Amino acid sequence: MPDSSQATSPAEPNRALGTVAIRWQGHCLELLDQRLLPGEERWLALDSAAAVADSIRDMVVRGAPAIGISAAYGVVLAARQAGIDRWREDIAEAMAVLAGSRPTAVNLFWALNRMEQVLDRCASVDQARQQLATAAEQIHAEDLAANLAMADHALSVMTEEAPFSVLTHCNTGALATGGYGTALGVIRRLHETGRLHRVYADETRPWLQGSRLTAWELERDGIPVTLNADGAAAWIMARGDVKWVIVGADRITANGDVANKIGTYSLAVLARHHGIGFMVVAPSSTVDMSLDSGQAIPIEEREGTEVRQVRSEALAPEGVAVFNPVFDVTPATLIDAIVTERGVIERPDCEGMARLFG
Repeated sequence: MPDSSQATSPAEPNRALGTVAIRWQGHCLELLDQRLLPGEERWLALDSAAAVADSIRDMVVRGAPAIGISAAYGVVLAARQAGIDRWREDIAEAMAVLAGSRPTAVNLFWALNRMEQVLDRCASVDQARQQLATAAEQIHAEDLAANLAMADHALSVMTEEAPFSVLTHCNTGALATGGYGTALGVIRRLHETGRLHRVYADETRPWLQGSRLTAWELERDGIPVTLNADGAAAWIMARGDVKWVIVGADRITANGDVANKIGTYSLAVLARHHGIGFMVVAPSSTVDMSLDSGQAIPIEEREGTEVRQVRSEALAPEGVAVFNPVFDVTPATLIDAIVTERGVIERPDCEGMARLFG
């Protein structure tokens, strides 16, 4: 586990960009421990790649873009600690540890591959330390810029004039990214332009990212939000107020299939039945053109305690069998629009994906 000795610190809200969750201090990476929200805001100071990998695995940091950014900074920490004689091997070993922390979010591997390309061009450990730090900071800054661009692209697709409500799942805001957010970034932009009536936030079992993080983040930024049980989504849609379901993604394949937090597939089916738009918002680093379809995406499964209990409080018999996939796959046929910083793919398919991503 990462060092948690650092005193509680405020999360430095920025009303335009959302709540900061990742801080690079040059000698260490500071992460807002999202397992403790909303009850406590505590920052962890991490000084090694192994500590960063533990934080990714243990859900201190979550959200595909934030995982990739954190991993990039983990490589920088590995370079700072690398030996003079075998510095390249030390950094490569640390990158392998980081790569093993989560299997589904492709941003993790995208960021590590980019850092590996920088490492290959370095001739000394001092050069590696400098250039890897620059690359990680660029990845962080580019993610924020991508989020802002995606919000602009998304609004061009949403033709409704009067303020309308949206429904979202899991947490896709500044907490899950380098700032502003993906799906929640679009929601922020709707609010900024006066087009948002209300956000319905699924609680998102079993980690409750919707209730612990999304509701907290939106309330903190003054955006109207109503928290709902996951099972209430269909009834909310049936009432007619919701015009779009807006979600993020952890991996998008060459045909437009999308892996995202478990429960996303159900929302897509419900949205199609009720004639509601279904939008996926994710940076291009989430796109994996090497996979033909969602059937090839590795789906992480976590241990059953997460479902049987909440923060040590038992909810089910101790020995009951549990199926606990973290993600599901929504087929492209149920998606109305995929939005990235490069543009929008409406009714995604292989041709549309290839046109934008080659």
